[in-house]
Amino acid sequence: MHTVWKGAISFGLVHVPVKMFSATEDKDISMRYVHKECGSPLSYVRKCPVCEKEVEWEEISKGYEYEKGKFVLFEKDELEQIAEQANKNIAILDFVDLSEIDPIYFQKTYYLAPDQAGGNAYQLLKEAMHQSGKIGIAKISIRSKSSLAAIRVLENCLAIETMFYPDEIRPVSQVPNLPENITVNEKELGMAQMLIDQLSTPFDPEKYTDDYRARLLELIEHKVTGEEIKIAPAKQETNVIDLMAALQASIEAAKPSITPTDPGKAKKPAKAKTKTAAAEDKQAAGAEGPKPKRRKTAKKNETVS
Repeated sequence: MHTVWKGAISFGLVHVPVKMFSATEDKDISMRYVHKECGSPLSYVRKCPVCEKEVEWEEISKGYEYEKGKFVLFEKDELEQIAEQANKNIAILDFVDLSEIDPIYFQKTYYLAPDQAGGNAYQLLKEAMHQSGKIGIAKISIRSKSSLAAIRVLENCLAIETMFYPDEIRPVSQVPNLPENITVNEKELGMAQMLIDQLSTPFDPEKYTDDYRARLLELIEHKVTGEEIKIAPAKQETNVIDLMAALQASIEAAKPSITPTDPGKAKKPAKAKTKTAAAEDKQAAGAEGPKPKRRKTAKKNETVS
């Protein structure tokens, strides 16, 4: 793994030198813009619209637009000096329960490994956090970006999750068209809860795969080998207007298959014949010849042999 950050974790007076490694990888398939006429990939040019010339990296500085068309400029060493104060240290501020943090705060996960002679302090912190069941809330600066962070034990390793600050989380009140003061139908609610129960299962990440990426890779392979590509049309989805019907259909689809009925079980008795059926039997008997005499039962409109 490639080291993305080096520094130390500190809690109290304990100092733990660590290296940071990315715990995840982006497996999105990268595409480039290509000129259809000649097949050449297009490049992006840093061009000044006023000077009308390409600008080299040495001539570029960062700037903040405080008003339309007005910038304050910063030199590289100015920004590095600001970031340097917190760039090499992860100071644990508090220990909290993981269940208290809403997942909306989490950004990206990294692994932390001991650096140099920090193995003993690393193991001490990991074991203490494991036994307490707590996670550490800290601040970290990576590539000039300051973030909150949650340090936790993941199997036999310390992991750190970068987090958004509270003012970076947009309030739910800004979401348009949220329903208000709508009464939920109790029968529909019960069926929805029944459907949730039927679909509930322990989380198994191995069962979830990126179907789009698999289809795209297959399509790329076919194109590379020169095969003719034919894509089947997508099944047209129908909009179900009746919510109750949709819930009922979902519950039926989620039910396990029913085992066949035991052939040894007694069959249900046949339904009694109506007047019309009895008359048809009588007429058929006259046409086919004499039949054994029938005796009347106590039940009206019914006969038995």
